Amino acid sequence: MWCVLRLNVMDFLTVGSILKPQGIRGEVKVDVYLDSAEDFKKIKQVYISGEKYSVLNVRTSNGYAYASLRGVADRNAAELLRGKEIEALREDCPPLPEGRYYIGDLVGCKVVYPSGEEAGEVVSVTPARTDVFTLKTPKGELSFAAADGVISDVDLENKIITVDKKRFKEVSV
Repeated sequence: MWCVLRLNVMDFLTVGSILKPQGIRGEVKVDVYLDSAEDFKKIKQVYISGEKYSVLNVRTSNGYAYASLRGVADRNAAELLRGKEIEALREDCPPLPEGRYYIGDLVGCKVVYPSGEEAGEVVSVTPARTDVFTLKTPKGELSFAAADGVISDVDLENKIITVDKKRFKEVSV
């Protein structure tokens, strides 16, 4: 997938998407997928459609980041990036506090009850006030909200998420 670096897809995290050009000097407005737009300031290189860009400057306002990228000199160049996702090397992303996880690390985890019985495998997580996990099960897809008391443990090393069976059944559809 990455012709430029030939790195594994797991080495990259999607950190935002470009909403639109901002002004006439090539700045872009970014919808940031990190915990805060301020975290975007810590990233010095990004990848858009496999092409590497150095981040020259970032300012934030109202939960968005406004970034200047090397090689994007004017509004026309910025317009070509509209709607594209921004990725960064995992090692360039800010570390997360304990109990917080990058969505890419949760996809592929088995979801199990404390008894060891399997509920399914995480295929996606939709960020929201209460994140919504979508699982692949033998009977099809199942979604559940990560409301209080649902997830009791996340073991990324073994790719296992343990959920409280009763709470899981209450919030799953």
